[in-house]
Amino acid sequence: MSANKITELGTQPIRSLLFKYAMPGVIAMTAMSLYNMVDSIFIGHGVGALALSGLTVAKPFMDICAAFGTLVGVGASSLVAIKLGEKDYRSANDILANVILLNVLLGAIIMVVGLYWLDPILYAFGASDETIAYARDYMEIILWGNIITHIYYGLNSMLRSVGHPRISMYATILAVLLNVALDPIFIFVMDMGVRGAALATIISQIVSVIVEMIIFLNPKEVIHFHRGIWRLRRDITMRALGIGLAPFLMHMAACFVVIVLNNQLKRYGGDMAIATFGMTNRFMFFFAMIVMGIQQGMQPIVGYNYGANLKDRMLRAFKLSVYCATCVMGVLWLFGVFWPEGFIRLFTHDDVLVAQSIAPARVMLCVMFAVGFPMITGNFYTSIGMAPKAIFLSLTRQVLFLIPLILCLPLLFDHIGWTPIWGVWWALPISDSLSVMTAAIVINRDMRKFKIQ
Repeated sequence: MSANKITELGTQPIRSLLFKYAMPGVIAMTAMSLYNMVDSIFIGHGVGALALSGLTVAKPFMDICAAFGTLVGVGASSLVAIKLGEKDYRSANDILANVILLNVLLGAIIMVVGLYWLDPILYAFGASDETIAYARDYMEIILWGNIITHIYYGLNSMLRSVGHPRISMYATILAVLLNVALDPIFIFVMDMGVRGAALATIISQIVSVIVEMIIFLNPKEVIHFHRGIWRLRRDITMRALGIGLAPFLMHMAACFVVIVLNNQLKRYGGDMAIATFGMTNRFMFFFAMIVMGIQQGMQPIVGYNYGANLKDRMLRAFKLSVYCATCVMGVLWLFGVFWPEGFIRLFTHDDVLVAQSIAPARVMLCVMFAVGFPMITGNFYTSIGMAPKAIFLSLTRQVLFLIPLILCLPLLFDHIGWTPIWGVWWALPISDSLSVMTAAIVINRDMRKFKIQ
């Protein structure tokens, strides 16, 4: 991308910029979330409810692996956006090379550790003797392809920050389409079960990584691979990891929450309660990924204008992103409150599982209309390099609020004569409400500071 085109981030109208940069991300994230839903649908209908529960148990482990890719990718892409705003193209190229090197290193370490301790990890994450085989079969293949997964996410983030949101979208859609096409072949035709679903994921990511690498090998790009950049630089590594620490901790905290949640669900409701959470969480993930697409569009706009000291444009991009995210999560709230059976039946034909999932789904999604605001706020602080505040906002919801509620509410419900499992379900909307209030307090104070500057 030319330097002149990059400067549009500081000159073009915010509304059109957000649409231009967010829409590819929204389309890509929607496609990716549709894949996750389709993947679960194939497994739920083709393998069974226990396999769906096993996939839910494996998901936090898979998310932990992805979190390390996020640590590098989001941190480096935010740093690149800031460097482009400062017109420091040499440092931006060095950052690109460090994305590859760091992802290969971290991906290899996680693969070895994960494969060595796979069964103990899955049991700790909530697997039972009935579901461990499904979770193990899925994660073994995911871990063997972990380096590819890291590079895929890292380069995808970089494409958006250097002004190629559409190519980032196409790479994601390509991975999704291949995944969806290969799933039924591997799961049904070749009778590979959950291993087929995992293999489809890795193969599709390999193809997309090839597409991403081709773009960055083009010497006409301002940011591209070339000699002299292939070494780990301590200053880049530490700053990129520092900025990426916020979304990394958010992902890690979310994974830890799911681990605690899975174990509490297994304790009070069994494997089918885990399956109920898995289905609702997959549907919620669809809308959350749309918000993530909005975040991706906001990130280079906010980062560039912050680096260029154009605070008014930065704040307008933030406010518009909050409005869009609230509309998206409002649609999820409508589904959750008024028609939960509709999305539950997408995942299973088991009438007993459907019947027991409707009421918990309503509870889990009852305040979703407000959740887009703290999601955008945390990403806003990441985009401008204020990692401590982004980390604080991430950890308040996941650690400070949700985990204590998950552990304590079932005991309270049991003490007053209510069914303990409902304490687990109600912990989710209560923590969401508290996180909204916390984000409002933090951003309101900083809004006045930015306007004064």
